[in-house]
Amino acid sequence: MAILLFLVCLAASALGAVAGFGGGVIIKPVVDALGILPVSTASFLSGCTVLGMSASSLLRGRHDGIKVQMKTSTPLAVGAALGGLGGKECFEWIRRSYGNESMLGLIQTALLLVTTIMVFFYVMMKHRLRTLRVENWLLCLLIGLFLGGISSFLGIGGGPINMAVLFFCFSMDVKTAAKNSIYIILFSQIFSLGWTMLAGTVPDFSCSSLLLMMAGGIAGAIVGAELSKRMDSRKVEKLLYGLMLVVIAINLYNFYIFSCTL
Repeated sequence: MAILLFLVCLAASALGAVAGFGGGVIIKPVVDALGILPVSTASFLSGCTVLGMSASSLLRGRHDGIKVQMKTSTPLAVGAALGGLGGKECFEWIRRSYGNESMLGLIQTALLLVTTIMVFFYVMMKHRLRTLRVENWLLCLLIGLFLGGISSFLGIGGGPINMAVLFFCFSMDVKTAAKNSIYIILFSQIFSLGWTMLAGTVPDFSCSSLLLMMAGGIAGAIVGAELSKRMDSRKVEKLLYGLMLVVIAINLYNFYIFSCTL
């Protein structure tokens, strides 16, 4: 099982590093579909993997010529970190209220499915829509709160939601958005996982699973950085479309499975 988790995280993080997904939006639903971990454990280990992946990706790509737009992305990242605390508290409240991993998985899957479908149609149509150039730091902070809350609750790091917001609110091209998305994900995951440990709500997990998943995430980030150098924005955009369709398909399957187990 641990080797399978490593391979999933390796592939998801490599693709996620290129597309700005962070990997979690792929890892979480795939692990749920495989049914090899409880929902809460999958969320926690996915978050740990995304943290390792995002840190490695930023370090590896620091000389790739694509800049993090610090003026806007730093308040976004701070907002995402604070919003992540709210998302984590919401996650724990639902887990305590229902006491049922299948119900928790169903709620997460439904929300991820709806948001991914909405983002997919936006990204498909974004070239026809007028975009914004938000610069006010307070507005950036509020946008970050929204991103962090949803991402932390879903246990995905950020993924396509970040990308859509960076396209629309900040008029970023796809490769710049991917780099800035990973930067935001790093902040939100540090705070989210730190809060989980301080609150004593860390689920039971196998150390071998954690180590191999994080190793897969870090290795995937290295592979993703090399792939990104060889892909232009058009190819990255096609990858983004493809990954969202895969995520939608997996979540449709997960929704059906969780519904049947209630």
